[in-house]
Amino acid sequence: MTQGTSATRPAPGGRMLRRPWTLAGWGVTIVLVAGWLALVEVFWLPLRVGGVVVPVSVLAAVAGNLLLADAAHRLSGRRAVAVLPAVTWLVVAVGATVRRPEGDLLLTGGGVLGAVNLGFLLFGVTAAAIGVGRALAGPARPRVSRGGPPAPVPGPTGSGNGGAR
Repeated sequence: MTQGTSATRPAPGGRMLRRPWTLAGWGVTIVLVAGWLALVEVFWLPLRVGGVVVPVSVLAAVAGNLLLADAAHRLSGRRAVAVLPAVTWLVVAVGATVRRPEGDLLLTGGGVLGAVNLGFLLFGVTAAAIGVGRALAGPARPRVSRGGPPAPVPGPTGSGNGGAR
């Protein structure tokens, strides 16, 4: 393997560390995907089929926030990158509640559509919190690499009996 093609470098103890530009690339990619998905979800909120409001955005927000946090953590190997989809989704969702200078408002608060909008915010932020919580509380994941062995994951420490002796 040549020096210039590797995105990782060995650290003391044999652990593989990502280069900063690789992490920045993952971060930018995750933010772009999460921002695009959040915008699509917001624009799907008033979706109607035959005059009936269809809450596709609520399902997309839950699935997207759970899957993007997990994918960001798995692909980058860093917990901080796993937080980015939730923060991006929250910025877009809260930004959609603010009235524009032209008077446009994307998330309204009345009637059936208002209930779907509130469900979108409630379930979307809950799914984002669960996704981030799973990434932050879980064990460190080995990096995904196209070449070379995966980085070793440290095992549990301590005696295993739960006491601090």
